[in-house]
Amino acid sequence: MVWEYNQFDKLELGEEEHIVRYLWIDEYLMAKPAVTKDFKKEWNWIRYFIGGKMFAAVLLNTDGKPYYINLKLKPVEGDLLRQQYEDIVPGYYSNKQHWNSIKPDGAVPDDLLKEMLDKSYALVLHGLSKKKQQETLITTYCGLDCTGCKWKEPCNCSGCVSTKGFPFHCKEQACPVAVCAINKGIMFCGMCQSFPCQLLESYSCDKEHGDNPSGARIEACRLIQTLLEK
Repeated sequence: MVWEYNQFDKLELGEEEHIVRYLWIDEYLMAKPAVTKDFKKEWNWIRYFIGGKMFAAVLLNTDGKPYYINLKLKPVEGDLLRQQYEDIVPGYYSNKQHWNSIKPDGAVPDDLLKEMLDKSYALVLHGLSKKKQQETLITTYCGLDCTGCKWKEPCNCSGCVSTKGFPFHCKEQACPVAVCAINKGIMFCGMCQSFPCQLLESYSCDKEHGDNPSGARIEACRLIQTLLEK
């Protein structure tokens, strides 16, 4: 059974009570552009990927309880943090120069762990070729992330970029936002000099298709462009 962060905040280990922190991790990581995850049954790991490369993992024991959170950092930064926090150790079953393990019941501040996860995501993303980064992050013209779309498989939808503006909900007429981007010769709206334009804003209040909160795709465009520029 895959461990879910929102199922509990306390675990019983023998006679001792084991406090599990960082229950926000799954939601935090899955909110990042183009992140996917799987469960490696042989290892009992929940793994998080960007562009097909793992950048974080939650390691579970045989009872399905977390005992480490693995992430990647630059060696110098990882070494420094290990010296400062006893709950950050060399990566368990990983390259110990680049990977670090954080104890889920430890004292590493939440903000610091979020910063470490952000750096791990960026480090792995920017390790991809520029073309692969673009292919991974840009799945729509408007900025929405199709990676976890619940309609993708049932509707056999490959997204608006690969269909040139004809995703599953635009069978009869191409999406005007996609048409605009294609005519301007840009990969997505975040590259447009007029961003954010009135047309994009008019499509940015569609909660059913990902604008939660309203304007989410505009903020996604900004984030994607920032990531690509680094």
